[in-house]
Amino acid sequence: MRKVWIPHKSGFAFLHGLPADVLVEVADDPARLPSEVNGVEFWVPTFLDQPSMLPLAGSLPDLRVLQLPSVGADGWLNRVRDGVAVATARGVHEASTAEWAIGAVLASLRRFPEFVRARRWAPLPGGELFGKRVLIVGAGAIGTAVADRLAPFGVTVTRVARTPRPAEGVHGVGELLLLLPAADVVILLVPLTAGTRGLIGRRELAALPDGALVVNAARGPVVDEQALREELRSGRLSAALDVVDHDPLPAEDVLWKMANVLVTPHVGAWTTGMRDRIYRLVADQLDRYLSGRELLHRVDELHRSADIVAKR
Repeated sequence: MRKVWIPHKSGFAFLHGLPADVLVEVADDPARLPSEVNGVEFWVPTFLDQPSMLPLAGSLPDLRVLQLPSVGADGWLNRVRDGVAVATARGVHEASTAEWAIGAVLASLRRFPEFVRARRWAPLPGGELFGKRVLIVGAGAIGTAVADRLAPFGVTVTRVARTPRPAEGVHGVGELLLLLPAADVVILLVPLTAGTRGLIGRRELAALPDGALVVNAARGPVVDEQALREELRSGRLSAALDVVDHDPLPAEDVLWKMANVLVTPHVGAWTTGMRDRIYRLVADQLDRYLSGRELLHRVDELHRSADIVAKR
């Protein structure tokens, strides 16, 4: 029997007309697996609100496809054996993550977290998004979605990617130190790889103008967190963080209490519609695998090698 492991019972509703020799099972807890690991060919690991199945990645001897529910693949690529096709959920999270980024920028500039914490009628003048110079670091699908949604706000948007694309007006990461001094808001949307770990370090943060806002919707280690904390403690910069170096952020951590910091618990893509979108992708990918067609959103070997080097 060929097995497919998914992390929710609701996923069954999306998987129709499968061959008789394909068994779909729910694997949502590494301590209570539905059956033996032998025969699992197609695997969708658990989501952020479920127990991590990461340690199981190297223990599935028949695995052929690892379909991630995330856009990022960091943490997985060095755990599966060679020959396993790793695919991401690219195309699923663009709208929701872009909405989080816009919401985080607006909430931070208008000082919403301060008003909530104050719990008293104490009007304070907030900033505004209109007229701001926004630097988007990560010019992929999510970066494009953010730029599109920023257009009505009357801002100047500059985009940065790993490789410059002059025809599209996209700068390369080698220009960051030249671009940061002219940025009022920096939105980070890059995957975690060897090349992006620590991308925003002490020098980059120091290059930002006073009062700039750092928005991290990528991965915590993309930013030198110690350097960022120092800038935040000084009050020179502010931040909106959906990720930190080590999730989850402890309840006693000072970041929760700082007036110039907005923290959310890694929910940038987490919306009520996310699960259905992922399972529609899973259904398509499973059909492609079973019919011998090419999978969508496979992690290319160059990116995979870079992520392997980047593992902690």
